[in-house]
Amino acid sequence: MPAIEDPAAFITRETRVRPVPHAEEILLHVADEAMELWQKTEEDLGKLGLAPPFWAFAWAGGQGLARYLLDNPGQVAGKRIVDFACGSGLVGIAAMMAGASSCHAVDIDPFALTATRLNAALNKVSISVETADITEARLPEADLVICGDVFYDSQMAGKVLRFLDRLQEAGIEVLVGDPGRSYLPRERLSELADYRVPVIGALEDNEIKHTRVFRLEKK
Repeated sequence: MPAIEDPAAFITRETRVRPVPHAEEILLHVADEAMELWQKTEEDLGKLGLAPPFWAFAWAGGQGLARYLLDNPGQVAGKRIVDFACGSGLVGIAAMMAGASSCHAVDIDPFALTATRLNAALNKVSISVETADITEARLPEADLVICGDVFYDSQMAGKVLRFLDRLQEAGIEVLVGDPGRSYLPRERLSELADYRVPVIGALEDNEIKHTRVFRLEKK
């Protein structure tokens, strides 16, 4: 397969625009054939050093968090938001639609940031983007950090939680959307909402995930 020089063209070609199942106000570029794109990325695009296409799906935690923000705009209205590990940009888009003053989306995958730009344009909101691992960096200037589906891996979960602790020490609020993934720090979380969220069964263990939205509490 030839090298990919234009991520936007690749994303546009390999996805279709669809409403998010649990937040139908939002449109996303999502994989038309979920497993086909995932396999293509792992087998072919992986040779080019690209990450799996997390940006091509509306994951359960992100859907739940997006729904919560849309239904509770007071959580974000007038606030500076950072969408951490943004993937498709779903949660950041919801924050902007709910009245946030700004949103800065961050991910380590440049394709995710391209997807976020495309998806923000679809929904007529403005989001700034950054390809970076900010977990060890200077803290962002933000009032609220939002993160969906970030506790699926042991090593990543520990790294992320240390980062989120630094945010809290600086007075920055943290909201988490998660369907009960293995490394979720449940003892640190206060539940704000719960939902039954439609997902892609081929990628999850079910076609409906019980998903919750939490506030991270201090140690």
